[in-house]
Amino acid sequence: MGIRDERVLWAFGQVERRLFVPPALREEADADQPLPIGHGQTISQPYVVAFMTEQLTLRGAEKVLEVGTGSGYQTAILSLLAAQVLSVEIVPELSARAAEVLLGLLVLPNVRLRVADGSAGWPEEAPFDRILVTAAPRALPRTLVDQLRPGGRMVVPVGPEADVQMLQVVDKAEDGTVSTRDVLPVRFVPMTSGTPRLA
Repeated sequence: MGIRDERVLWAFGQVERRLFVPPALREEADADQPLPIGHGQTISQPYVVAFMTEQLTLRGAEKVLEVGTGSGYQTAILSLLAAQVLSVEIVPELSARAAEVLLGLLVLPNVRLRVADGSAGWPEEAPFDRILVTAAPRALPRTLVDQLRPGGRMVVPVGPEADVQMLQVVDKAEDGTVSTRDVLPVRFVPMTSGTPRLA
């Protein structure tokens, strides 16, 4: 489907999507479509996960911030392609379920999870070489841009909740100059801000 990065294709061959979907939907886990995971959230279509991952141009030494752990599927893919993955999720139940798979079942040593408002990033761990956002803010989040290292890249879907969003690649030059380009129309759940609700 146009994904050419051999490392990305390899990573997808290593991670079983069925581990990250609700038991009732496991027969559909191999379908190239999004699936509900509860709490109004979805596990993204595999093609979109692969496309976004390829846009990050990971080489293996990067420190990556993921905003929106969700099911943990994207997190697992990133863990095979980067040195460190720090992932933030605002829904405690989703973060706990992802932790069971990522840290319990798969025992991924380079993954750290946090329950927090992802729109604030992970300030004390910044800057990041790469940032991947898996929920759509209405506008490019300045806070996340500020946490991107010079020479770094962010991939983020941007747009109003009710409309199709545009996946943007955001590059920060060594001098701090920021440039953006539109790469793919997508539809993501909206980014949720605020204090994480208690389970």
